[in-house]
Amino acid sequence: MTFIAKPRLHHPTLHTNKVGYTRRDYEGRISTLCAGCGHDSISAAIVQACWDLDIEPHRVAKLSGIGCSSKTPDYFLGASHGFNTVHGRMPSVLTGANLANRTLMYLGISGDGDSASIGLGQFANAMRRGVRMAYIVENNGVYGLTKGQFSATADRGSKSKKGVVNSDSPVDLVGIALQLGATYVARSFSGDKAQLVPLIKGAMEHGGAAFIDVISPCVTFNNHGGSTKSYDYVRAHNEAVSRIDFITPGSEITADYPAGSVVEVEQHDGTSLRLRKLHTDYDPTDRFAAMAYMQSRAALGEIVTGLLYIDPLATDLHMALNTIASPLNTLNAKQLNPGKTALDKINASLR
Repeated sequence: MTFIAKPRLHHPTLHTNKVGYTRRDYEGRISTLCAGCGHDSISAAIVQACWDLDIEPHRVAKLSGIGCSSKTPDYFLGASHGFNTVHGRMPSVLTGANLANRTLMYLGISGDGDSASIGLGQFANAMRRGVRMAYIVENNGVYGLTKGQFSATADRGSKSKKGVVNSDSPVDLVGIALQLGATYVARSFSGDKAQLVPLIKGAMEHGGAAFIDVISPCVTFNNHGGSTKSYDYVRAHNEAVSRIDFITPGSEITADYPAGSVVEVEQHDGTSLRLRKLHTDYDPTDRFAAMAYMQSRAALGEIVTGLLYIDPLATDLHMALNTIASPLNTLNAKQLNPGKTALDKINASLR
């Protein structure tokens, strides 16, 4: 079942984007996840975001670990580069690939067990090093492949399908990402495509470490009363910090309108964007305020979604290490072997 491919035939009237691809060209194989799984909605959002951004599929490298979430890269971007790593080790493999070839766009897909438990150290170091990537965690609060045990992100007091109450404190990946220096941090809900798609677009185009925690209900093991990761619970407790859209960079479009009002702004493609100015006291460029706001709303039982923090002047690991811009596999012997004089200089600096 995992290897059932979709038909390659495309209807001749399908719309193409600026680089000549239809939306179908960004899809993958047929999903074998449970019907109604939130992960499939995330896959659809990634497909939509990449098609909208006119990204050529072969320019994307998608990497994942182990788990239901880590199966999903098989269901989108079938023509991109892909690598399925061992449990919890996706960030280090992605870091190595990124250092070897910065010309690709890196998309890391993980789950709450993969990143918040066995891979927590890997996740933390990828964030603090500023590896340029879009890191998406499909967070359902359970180990779906092993029949519904609590994962490290399950909230204290939540109940399993069998009625067991979780007594452990949850690992907050958003809080960790904020604390360790990620320069783009967001949270969304798999059932909110209008919010999730522009957040993924922003992460893909961001110049540093971008992290999105997506609450993605497990319809088989964690979508019941007592679960804080169910569809009904998240919809009832969702506190959006902003109403957002993503606009591909072009000539500047300005709009000046008061808080609480709505304005229509014409875009470069002739369409209109309706903007409503909300939450005048929320500043997504203030890292510490974002952490405080998120925790204050969590104390009220609310799940904060939207773009929580962004550093518009983000840098990445390549800038910190001053690496060469060319992919390593394009370098010749002379570039890879600078000679004895250069080696002696390096050795002398280490004494």
